[in-house]
Amino acid sequence: MKVVIVGAGSVGSSIARELLAHKHEILLIDLKPEVIGRSGLRGAHWLVGDACELSTLQGAKVEDADVVVSATGDDKVNLVVSLLAKTEFGVGRTVGRVNNPKNDWMFNDSWGVDVAVNTPQLMTALVEEAVEIGDLVRLLTLQTGVASLVEFTVPHDSHVIGMTVGDIHWPDDATLVAILRDQAPITPSRDDVIDGGDELFFVTTIAAEDRLRELLSSAPGSIDAGAPPQPAVGAEPAVSGYGPVPDDDGFDG
Repeated sequence: MKVVIVGAGSVGSSIARELLAHKHEILLIDLKPEVIGRSGLRGAHWLVGDACELSTLQGAKVEDADVVVSATGDDKVNLVVSLLAKTEFGVGRTVGRVNNPKNDWMFNDSWGVDVAVNTPQLMTALVEEAVEIGDLVRLLTLQTGVASLVEFTVPHDSHVIGMTVGDIHWPDDATLVAILRDQAPITPSRDDVIDGGDELFFVTTIAAEDRLRELLSSAPGSIDAGAPPQPAVGAEPAVSGYGPVPDDDGFDG
């Protein structure tokens, strides 16, 4: 796989190092020639230039890349690179680094971003996942903000304990994809019984998160066990779009 990484700072270099270890072809683009010598990246290709310029991206033959990663410390640069890679060169997959969480809403398909990586948000989610029991925690945003991967740790006094996956009428657009029990992952089936301490992982639309949270935290007896159950595995959640984009661009940073 050919990957073009824009920005050879600590983040871009770390990504390149991992991908090189997995035998991928890597091209790094950076404005500063001095980063080449101090990077210590053997086997990587380099291009010194401004990735916001079409001529630089043309020289990098971005159209041949499988993935373009915008990993600079400037959100404006990351958005412009993603947009150019997608609209001018038809790159199949773009990944954009979000530096300021207030700009996260801009990192979507309107700006050519397929996957937004919001490091502060991800770290917050990992902290919450480690300490929150009985609450729904968003771990990762998928499909440019339309869907998410969420986790729920079942408290030992939860009303869902003893119920099977098939007993519960899960919300539309929320699919149980894995259960982690005793440090072992389980592919859920309708007959699996939920136990205290289980970590339940769902792929859900953003809009369905609140309904899922309400279901899992509702009082005993409020779960609709008699309604036709939703498939636990393999269902494709419906995709809903964003609401209107504000007139003010709202850009921070």
